[in-house]
Amino acid sequence: MSSDFKPPPLGWSILSAVGGIITVVAAIFGLENLAAYLRQTDALLAAKSRTATTQAGEMKAVDKLTDLDTRSISNPGLPLPPAEMSARLALTNISASTLTPAEIAMARQAWAYFQKNWQQKTGLVNSVSGFESVTMWDQAAAIAALVSAKELNLVSATEFQSKMSQTLETLATLPLYNGQLPNKVYNSKTLIPVNYGQITKREEIGWSAIDLGRMAIWLKIVGSKYPQLKPQTEAVWKHWQVQRLVKDGRMYGTAVTDGKEQYNQEGRLGYENYAAYGLKLWGLNVNKALDTKTNTAFIGIYGQGVPYDKRDFNNSGANNYVLSEPYILDGIETGFQSLPKAYADRVLAAQEARYMATQQLTAATEDNLDRAPYFVYNSVFVNGKSWANISDKRQNYPELRFLSAKAAIGWHVLYSSDYTQKLFSFVETNLKADGGWYNGYYEVLKAPNKAQTANNNGVILQSLLYKKVGKPLTIWAGVASPKRSTTAKP
Repeated sequence: MSSDFKPPPLGWSILSAVGGIITVVAAIFGLENLAAYLRQTDALLAAKSRTATTQAGEMKAVDKLTDLDTRSISNPGLPLPPAEMSARLALTNISASTLTPAEIAMARQAWAYFQKNWQQKTGLVNSVSGFESVTMWDQAAAIAALVSAKELNLVSATEFQSKMSQTLETLATLPLYNGQLPNKVYNSKTLIPVNYGQITKREEIGWSAIDLGRMAIWLKIVGSKYPQLKPQTEAVWKHWQVQRLVKDGRMYGTAVTDGKEQYNQEGRLGYENYAAYGLKLWGLNVNKALDTKTNTAFIGIYGQGVPYDKRDFNNSGANNYVLSEPYILDGIETGFQSLPKAYADRVLAAQEARYMATQQLTAATEDNLDRAPYFVYNSVFVNGKSWANISDKRQNYPELRFLSAKAAIGWHVLYSSDYTQKLFSFVETNLKADGGWYNGYYEVLKAPNKAQTANNNGVILQSLLYKKVGKPLTIWAGVASPKRSTTAKP
């Protein structure tokens, strides 16, 4: 050490010491950040790896089910003998039944959806939870839910009267598409006609004859069961230019494309017949739409001869979905007056046969999803393919096939078999949500389809009402037999 060395001034020493501390702290902080970054990177890589592994597993499961489903088809399918074709639901075998505590709890849970989504100023109900938009199909489901809630003692007679009267008043004064019939979609709060997926811009997009056919059934049920409301249900019908719904014995709806209106025949086997029966109750000529034989063929699926409509997308431009819901609604509401019960037998039998072959509980129908594409037709058969789960644009989403809650409960109250009991129990255990029931459960993802809708919860409620009263609901309500059809011109 040099003898000339002198220590630095005290201030410098302090600065040096502080600087050293700062450097150390900065170094430590930097190392901690680096370590955190590396941990985060490792976590992301691990997550990606798990995601890739999960996706690979999901696709393997999809491929396995798809392979089994594809090989399940045999053509042609076994047709129905005439005696079986003409069989209806044996009404004498149905009896009123006290709901079990589990069923009462299920009804109460379903009603929670409507408590949450009922618009107090209009009496309309959000089709999808929390989104102020409604179709006439879903509003009919809400009417069914309110009737069920009254009869299952979930609401008082006073609340029922107030809510139903308000709903009917709104339906009798709705702004109509082109001044003729209800628009396909409305803002449930403001009553503005809108397009799907948006609630603020006024847009008239046409009407749906199928949606209004379901509404027609429920207007008849309400007017017949509750005479004090009959003037209001008739006022709704008179507000609409209902003759525009039919032409030459078939149902017609409208769509607007590039600003131009299209007047199109609506419906294929299933929904066409079910909705047509509603229009027939009001005296409209829907004889061709009620025909269940002319356009029907049979396809073998897991050994069952499933009925389907020969008018598919390739030869008619429309999809010929085979779904559970129209058969369930027809059975519950009319006692299979619009469709042969034997068709429903086959549609359910194919789903049970799929379960026996794959161990995959199956209750297939259309519904909203909690993810893109947000709505699919989960079909037993459509456009030549079995178990296709397609959007209205015909894109297939096999990984998003799901067990439908409403289909599971509807099939169970109609058939009460060992298989449908499995469906009921699965819904009860897995699909309870905050404010209603989830729409279903994804087969491959092994998770709930967390979409919540008026239609899903409404069908569950009316299914439980059907079990309680022990009769198809039009018969229970005292709806008169359909009037003789009249000629209707557009």
